Amino acid sequence: MLEHERDAWKAGRLFVAGVDEAGRGPLAGPVVAAAVWFDRGFAEREEKKMLAGVDDSKRLSPARREAVYELLVNCPQARIAFSAAEVEEISRLDILHATHAAMARALEALDPPPDFALVDGLPVPGLPVPSRAIVKGDAKSLSIAAASIVAKVVRDRRMLELDKLYPQYGFAQHKGYGTAAHLAAIRKHGPCPAHRPTFAPVRQLTLF
Repeated sequence: MLEHERDAWKAGRLFVAGVDEAGRGPLAGPVVAAAVWFDRGFAEREEKKMLAGVDDSKRLSPARREAVYELLVNCPQARIAFSAAEVEEISRLDILHATHAAMARALEALDPPPDFALVDGLPVPGLPVPSRAIVKGDAKSLSIAAASIVAKVVRDRRMLELDKLYPQYGFAQHKGYGTAAHLAAIRKHGPCPAHRPTFAPVRQLTLF
């Protein structure tokens, strides 16, 4: 899980951040991007010890994600930042560009700033540092995996908050994804301010 980080370290990069997002596909709520970098000595020493549970967030149960998230945010040898693109930004820019903007902001928020980024998926233009895109990077890079966990937990917590505001939609269960129950709730109640009006299922089910 440190192969790509080691390549960057060997090339002279000091602070190598992993970047990932959560929430591109849902019909409601923000898309959240996170960036994480580890102190090199700590990561190499603890890769198979303290950090052994850091993995692609999709492979972890919600309880395990929460536990690893708490480990990460309380780890002095990790730098963590995240940024959310809210519904208005998603509607204004489109989901792809809003995601890219959130990724850039997450990287910019890291302190000290990274000098290189490993990005999950396809290349992302406009990042504040040089980067390398890694398909399925959340399963191949420790830093990206950590970012995927942070992004997922932060977004899930936001969806729980939205569930309290709009309990009729079931956000706590489906986190905004287009499940049958969610689509039925939109059809019955109409959309709420948390819904993404430019997404076809929302647009087709009701008139704003």
